[in-house]
Amino acid sequence: MSKNFLGSVALAAVLVSGFGFSAPLNAGVLAHQVKVQGELGSVFINPYDVSPLTAIIDRAGKDIKDIHVKVKGKPDGGIDIDYNVSEHALLTHDGVPIWGLYPDYLNEVVLSYTFNGAKKVETYKIYAQPIVTYSRDFRFSHMQKTRVKKVDPAFKNRLYLINNTITSAYKPLDWKNGGAASWNDFTENYIVDTKGEVRWYLDYQKFYDRSERRVMDGGMMMGFHQLKNGDISFGMAQRYLRYDLMGKEIYNRPLPRGYIDLSHEVMPLKDDHALLRVAKYNYHHKNGKISHTIRDHIIEVDNTGKVVEEWDLNEIFGNNVYRSNLIKALDARAVCLNIDMDAKEIKISDDLPFGDVTSTGTGRNWAHVNSISYDESDDSIILSLRHQGIVKIGRDKKVKWILASPEGWSEDFKAKVLTPVDSKGNKIKCENSKCEGEFDWSWTQHTAWLTPRYENKGDIKHLSVFDNGDARGMEQPAFKEDKYSRAVEYKIDEKKGTVEQTWQFGKERGFDFYSAVTSNVEWQKDKSTYFISSSNVNLLRPDKTIKMVLVEIDPKTNDIKFEMDVDSASRDDVAYRAMVIDPEVFSY
Repeated sequence: MSKNFLGSVALAAVLVSGFGFSAPLNAGVLAHQVKVQGELGSVFINPYDVSPLTAIIDRAGKDIKDIHVKVKGKPDGGIDIDYNVSEHALLTHDGVPIWGLYPDYLNEVVLSYTFNGAKKVETYKIYAQPIVTYSRDFRFSHMQKTRVKKVDPAFKNRLYLINNTITSAYKPLDWKNGGAASWNDFTENYIVDTKGEVRWYLDYQKFYDRSERRVMDGGMMMGFHQLKNGDISFGMAQRYLRYDLMGKEIYNRPLPRGYIDLSHEVMPLKDDHALLRVAKYNYHHKNGKISHTIRDHIIEVDNTGKVVEEWDLNEIFGNNVYRSNLIKALDARAVCLNIDMDAKEIKISDDLPFGDVTSTGTGRNWAHVNSISYDESDDSIILSLRHQGIVKIGRDKKVKWILASPEGWSEDFKAKVLTPVDSKGNKIKCENSKCEGEFDWSWTQHTAWLTPRYENKGDIKHLSVFDNGDARGMEQPAFKEDKYSRAVEYKIDEKKGTVEQTWQFGKERGFDFYSAVTSNVEWQKDKSTYFISSSNVNLLRPDKTIKMVLVEIDPKTNDIKFEMDVDSASRDDVAYRAMVIDPEVFSY
């Protein structure tokens, strides 16, 4: 054994001398040589395995301060991404977090910091891999394609997250008693700059079961929101998640037992609570039947995942779960992400099976809640029910008001319907779901959110809504080209029970801005603008490419500050939402 040991040491000495560095003969291992680009440590690319356009520059044990990162734009006008890095972020990642890299490109990153009182500026060259997306039949390009149409100079550093779905080739999973487990499409989630270049990407393959056999690893990623510290929260059918933009998992939680099929909305609240739009597993009907429900439950979960509140809309709305006026008037070809260009009509019958069927009654898609807003002033929630209207409900489970056409509601709920008024408070004449002047309700709407453009205190509340416009006036127009979508703002006087329309954009663009499904509008406090995504323009034009139309606009003048089209990679893919992303994600 002694001879073998001495022989090994001798061999190590020969090998070491052959590689041009020395080591003592009694060394047990070879010295580990680390190649570095600057005075810090190595560069780790895609450090958390889900965000390929990120990296960490290891701090190599150094306590550095005043950290600033600039990911330089490509030559000839590319967009720089600048941000500060706090001590907390440095310690969290044990290095300097880098995000905003171009894919398939040797990026230039300028890092400045202070160490031991000395100012340092270093340049790093970091190559990020190409984006790998899902290949499937009937896709005709790698991923969506961007076409920038206008950028106001003051908006050139904007970043936008796009949440796009890739329709699954087949859907083998479904629940036994109804439900929406077959809503199991993949999603592309990425951030673009105002040149239309991808600067961040979430690798869907790390989240999905591509064989589509494991129910917990399926479903669409939806309901993205950016938190104040830069993290993003979202849902994925049977779980809800929170990650930072480096791809570091904060949590990845299954839905509490008894709830299934989360989609559309994961609304963050204070103290890391969240409101989730879910469905109920094995719901017990009053007639003794049992089924899963469809998009008609809201739960509040605390920061440990415990359920602290439930809103059962079947119980709250009572007989109104059979309100069919709007449902009968819908375009059967496009019901949110259920797209079937051959569909002819929507059937209303108690004999229909339970499941993701657009019809009336518990266990079917009678409500289709697609957004949640929280009113802190009276501890209430505001819901967009695509197939009914916009409603406000208290924690006592009582409906406070309804923003929708009065047609079809039960007598007790008709009293909750807001009365349209003009700017002087005069009642507007409305008949058969149509009103005089410019006022209109929203139809099959999305993102009915309290708008931070106003304080929303006391009895006066303001909503911004994306009014998709399907079944406008409780009917289908003679020509589909007469349809339009719009972003709209409402002022609600809760004491008087009135609603005033205060702003709109999109109606003037007509069918060229029409999105039968999905879409969003959201106030941007930093620029005093509304950001709008009309997410599926041309969906009803089989000869044209489906596209998202992204617009950021000053509502005082309707002057467009930014506009970009995002063309789909398939006639089968349907985009959901887009949102503005704050690049200062590591200054917490």
